[in-house]
Amino acid sequence: MSTTLAKKETVSRKWYILDAADKPIGRTAVIAATLLRGKHKPDYTPNVDCGDHVIIVNAEKAVLTGNKLTQKYYRRHSGWIGGLKEIQYSRLMTTKPELAMRLAVTGMLAKNSLGRASAVRLRVFKGAEHVHAAQKPEAWTDK
Repeated sequence: MSTTLAKKETVSRKWYILDAADKPIGRTAVIAATLLRGKHKPDYTPNVDCGDHVIIVNAEKAVLTGNKLTQKYYRRHSGWIGGLKEIQYSRLMTTKPELAMRLAVTGMLAKNSLGRASAVRLRVFKGAEHVHAAQKPEAWTDK
């Protein structure tokens, strides 16, 4: 018995849609990170980028459980003195829900070149409409 290893040239990529409506952000992000990395495929190889394209719709309807809306902050720093900017997640979810979902997914990807290449294949939309109908995406169902 031999083990099959995926090659970069032979990887076939599919398109999947995830609906984030009324689901916790983290639960949706776990599924998206798994699909982007390719861990759901039987020929998954850790050193090859064999993931699929993921479209997340209804990001504005995703929920944060517990007190995260008031206690969690998105922080970034410009590198200059006094350059810390922080936004509370209650404000972030009302103004930029796509960013909140993208941060959750990219935080679960690898911190290397494979993770950055996987993050490029993530598309997040605020509402239920998306512009990738020509790719014929499939709705992902938890199996």
